[in-house]
Order: sequence, then structure tokens, then C-alpha cells
Amino acid sequence: MLGIDISASNIKLVELGGNPDGKLVLERCAIERLELGWVSEGNIENFDEVSAALRRLVQKSGTRTKRAALALPSSAVITKRIMLPAGLLEEDMELQVESEASHYIPFALDEVSLDFCVVGDAKTSVDDVEVLIAASRKDRVQDRQGIAEAAGLQAVILDIESYAARSAVQRLSQTWPNTTQDSILALFELGANISSLQVLQGQDVLYEREQSFGGQQLTNAIARHYGISAEEAETQKRNGDMPEDYEKAVLQPFIATLTQEITRSLQFFYTSTPHNKVDRILLAGGTSTIAGIAASVTQAVGTVCQVANPFEGMDMGRSAHMKTVMRDAPIYLTACGLALRRFDQ
Repeated sequence: MLGIDISASNIKLVELGGNPDGKLVLERCAIERLELGWVSEGNIENFDEVSAALRRLVQKSGTRTKRAALALPSSAVITKRIMLPAGLLEEDMELQVESEASHYIPFALDEVSLDFCVVGDAKTSVDDVEVLIAASRKDRVQDRQGIAEAAGLQAVILDIESYAARSAVQRLSQTWPNTTQDSILALFELGANISSLQVLQGQDVLYEREQSFGGQQLTNAIARHYGISAEEAETQKRNGDMPEDYEKAVLQPFIATLTQEITRSLQFFYTSTPHNKVDRILLAGGTSTIAGIAASVTQAVGTVCQVANPFEGMDMGRSAHMKTVMRDAPIYLTACGLALRRFDQ
């Protein structure tokens, strides 16, 4: 199964396999850029262009796999944890979930796609189980299904982007020394326009926050400083074709501002919860690939900050190019989490 992550600036594809000894193998990964405005705040604004880009991506990757897992942004999905009596038949649980969901969803139930799963035994009652409900408007779901079908794929799973990223991080954290279920991890996903923070402790999410800041600010700064268009600035940034004064005049101020934003987000976490520290900071997303950000955050916060490599501990398949994979690895965090869904079956 393919993990397909559609963001505002690109589409990512990851395909995972396994060795006979059970070790994960990165079979292939690839990325296709999107033009500004084709996808906005998780909405697919230019269906034909995005579906064509996904077709190119599938062809470029060389995969023959047709089953795909995609995701919606958290803002497009309503989630709620509820308690239900243990031992219910599946049909009875479905009826109970629909009844409970009607209290939390501001739409008619026939306008939404609804799903649920049993998380585990309730912590407060031995006679109940904890159930996670997820619902999204059908048109948002159908957009993702339609994009997959237009590219010759079959969407078999629709996840939530933040949940997929967490799955990849939880697998990754198992490879780190001195990491326990009590360790607190701050995951910053630095996108083009939106950056998000998830603070995780084992399977629990302690805190979530989104803010309007990302790599687009660097593009805008380049455009202003050199008097060029945003499109030219983005092209030069991607190609690394920058003037001699770029690092001092533009890049370093951007890194300083981004570090301040990260520090401020952590302060919000500390003032909103009983916690006053995190054990590790993890950066992901396209903006995290900029050299110097992790070191700047480590120095400012005093906590180890590293750039995520969701493929750490995996073997490389014949179609995975090591140099490219290592350079772009943090961009693939969510796509990797989606590809991991293959092993949930």
C-alpha cells in the first residue's frame, strides 16, 4: 500500500515493505511539486492539476501498487473520545456511536463520513471501553478519493495527517536510546504556510497548536530583499542558487525568527499544562531541511532538537536512492506514517 501525503506545496509518496526477518524496507519514495494555490488549507482547489501531478508522481516512483492510504488535515476532521459499555456487539456499538456523534457533529449525519475504533479499556471504569470517533464532511472525503482514482489508484484508507505523523514518530522513537513511555516529545511540523506542534507522551497527546508560519515567509523575505517575484524567489530557494549575502542578510534572520516561534509555542505548552519541560524536540516538514534550524533551537531552548528521519532503522530497497532519501527524509514523515498502515491489516 502507498502512503500519499498531499500538502500545500507538494505530494509525497512512500512505499514500505518487509524483510523475512521482519525489518522494514523503504521500497521507494518520491515527491512532486505543486503550484501555489492548487491546494489551500487542505482543500483541493485545482482538481485536474493536482490529479495530474499525482499521476506523474506515481509514474516517477516506478511503483505498480494501486492501493493507497491518504489523509485529511486535522482541521477537516472532528474527533471525540467517548465511553461505551464493554462487550457490545459491533452492530450495537455502531448505533451507540451514531447516537453519540450526533451530539458533537454540527452537520446532519448523512452529510458526513463517520468511523470509530475501540482504543482500549476505560481508565475510569472496568465496565467500559474508550472509543475514538472521527467524522468529516463527505465532500472532503470524496475529494481525496477522487484524486486517487483520477491517478489510477484505489483509496482504501483515509487517515488524519496528525495521526499519521504520530504513527511514524512512535515507530521512530523506538530506535532512540533512553526513551521511555514517560518521555515527552515535542514534534514541530514546519510546512510552507502552517506550522503545527504536537506534544506527545507515549500514546497520549498532551498538547496541540497550529500557527501561520512556515517556509513561505523565507520565500517572501527573499523576494523583498532581492526585488524579485515570489515565484522567482521560490525557484531560487529550491535550487540553492542564491547570492553571496543570502545567508547573512536573509537566512539567518529567518532562522532566528523561526526559533523564536518554536520557543514561544513551547512556552504556551508550559503555561497551559502542568509540564515545564520536554525531553526531545523533533522537526519535520519541508522547512526543517534548512541547515542550522535544529542547532539554533537546541541552543535557544537547551533541549536536544533533531530533524526527523522517518526511515531511520529501515533497510533501503533497490529503488530507494540513499542520497536523496537522507536529504529529503523529514518531508516524508506523514507519508511514511500512512504507508505504515499497510502493517495494521
